[in-house]
Amino acid sequence: MARDNTFYITTPIYYPSDKLHIGHSYTTVAADCMARYKKLTGYDVMFLTGTDEHGQKIERKAKENGKNPQQFVDEIVASIKELWTLLDIEYDDFIRTTEERHKSVVQKIFERFYEQGDIYKDQYEGWYCTPCESFWLERQLDEAKTCPDCAREVEWVKEESYFFKMSKYADRLLEHIENNPEFIQPESRKNEMINNFLNPGLEDLCVSRTTFKWGIEVPMDKDHVVYVWLDALTNYLSALGYLSEDDTKFQKYWPCDVHLMAKEIVRFHSIYWPIFLMALDLPLPKQVFGHGWLLLEEGKMSKSKGNVVDPEVLVNKYGSDAIRYYLLREISFGSDGVFTLEALIRRINYDLANDLGNLLNRTVAMIDKYFDGQIPEPVVSEQVDNDLINHAQETVTETEKHMEGMDFSEALKALWELIGRTNKYIDETQPWILGKDPNKKDRLATVLYNLSESLRYISVLLSPFMPRTPKQIRSQLGIDNNKEIQTYKSLYEWGQIPSGVRVSKDKPLFPRLEIEEELESFNDNSEEPQKEEKEQDSLKYPELKEQVDIKDFQKLDLRVAEIVNVEPIKGADKLWKVNVDLGFENRQVVAGIKESFGAEDLIGKKVILVANLKPAKIKGVKSQGMILAANDEGTNQLELPNFISDKITKGSQVR
Repeated sequence: MARDNTFYITTPIYYPSDKLHIGHSYTTVAADCMARYKKLTGYDVMFLTGTDEHGQKIERKAKENGKNPQQFVDEIVASIKELWTLLDIEYDDFIRTTEERHKSVVQKIFERFYEQGDIYKDQYEGWYCTPCESFWLERQLDEAKTCPDCAREVEWVKEESYFFKMSKYADRLLEHIENNPEFIQPESRKNEMINNFLNPGLEDLCVSRTTFKWGIEVPMDKDHVVYVWLDALTNYLSALGYLSEDDTKFQKYWPCDVHLMAKEIVRFHSIYWPIFLMALDLPLPKQVFGHGWLLLEEGKMSKSKGNVVDPEVLVNKYGSDAIRYYLLREISFGSDGVFTLEALIRRINYDLANDLGNLLNRTVAMIDKYFDGQIPEPVVSEQVDNDLINHAQETVTETEKHMEGMDFSEALKALWELIGRTNKYIDETQPWILGKDPNKKDRLATVLYNLSESLRYISVLLSPFMPRTPKQIRSQLGIDNNKEIQTYKSLYEWGQIPSGVRVSKDKPLFPRLEIEEELESFNDNSEEPQKEEKEQDSLKYPELKEQVDIKDFQKLDLRVAEIVNVEPIKGADKLWKVNVDLGFENRQVVAGIKESFGAEDLIGKKVILVANLKPAKIKGVKSQGMILAANDEGTNQLELPNFISDKITKGSQVR
């Protein structure tokens, strides 16, 4: 079976009854990111996705559209593949349950189960939801008899069916789950499976239907078609050539390392599927991971409910990398998260445009200005350089830790802390000051080299999450053709960029967006592609306030203060509790600058304080003044004045 250097990851196979929504993209982007990460770190990867194309719902939808079922699914599958191309999904195989390679395996498995006494024929009678293809017990329904998942009416079904003896393997499965704590993740999903399904006792599972024909024929009974879960789940084996003449892939990649899916289908993957595999005497998957839902503010996204966000529209407006970054960064993987356009735009503006985009832009511009566009050779080092280098190398270890647990958000957070640290390095070393002194040329060379090398680290670590942006970074740094320094192994040693490479400044990685304009555009259902670049002078500035005379201005007592401590305020995401030193006294101030500055960015920084502002309580915390900051109306990004040198003492008046 699978060797140590292989990695097999799957998404669920999607149901092509309609176009996919952003929630489906969430699962597939996460799987693609994990597959890319494993490839980057040296694994032989098999990444599988596909479509589950049989069932009564497809049969009905095709009829409603005046098409035969195969024609109906062919068109939707084509649109799904186009979406995955748009999102840069790099799958190794796309399995369709209507393919002969799949059908034959399902029939062989069904026949084997029947022959060994795991399947028997009986009558089924109960409640059934066609849109969700789910059977429900009386106790699971409300008085109106609506589906717990999609809230549509269920129907009473009575028909002859084949059943699989689930209870025969239940104890063995429970023992496996208890002995393999990583088998079902996150932990909450495992507890749910044990407490809600295994402990109360498993009912035998319906594995065939006679009320529709769009499915795989049961080999020993042509009046029946194989029902959804025995058909659909088998794709993870049929795609590898199980029970076929060439089972090389099966021998190489099975057992699966991770079956990835949304939490509502964990039951089928962590109970039905392992029991089927036990009956086949095959090793079980190493892990079933059920991530949370990507919700809208009004609740769960569902094709059946019709409340969905079209990922194609988002990608056309903002680009695939921005959408991938938002999906993987915004939500802690495993927990539910809420999709909002405003949060997406803020991520684009703050994280991508300001933090990453400006870092690249400033670095390339300074190399162009001070070294004729060529990356210089590092000469004179100081402790601040070692701090940056250590942080970069620690980020590699930190990213590995989070990625092994599929905690994409924390991995990106660690990477953005490196981006923040590199931006801070610019403020600490002040290359624009070094550039004015010919005697500091060697020191300036080291600073600009380290900025380039830090961006190289960032580009490599970012590549599983955002496939396009790292190429743009490397292109501007002039190293896109140097494959050796794009590998994960190249991160084990600092200083891989050769000096003398010529940089090439290009358009911004991510243009800043105006939130109100984007929200209005989205509400109008505009599908026009976003312009790649907006000129700075197109921003809408607020009108000037009414004039005041000099006496009004003189009422303000503006003082230079140094920030000595920064603490969070409970329940206030945008506020810091800041302690400042005025030279003659210390003050406590509540400042709404948390979204733009980390605590480490602020401590030791000199700011301008409105010192005679009346004290106030904000979020229950006393505030004795106000810190002044500039606000970019296009992005809401804040900047603090940086012209106060060490020559200006604390407490000095600003006139």
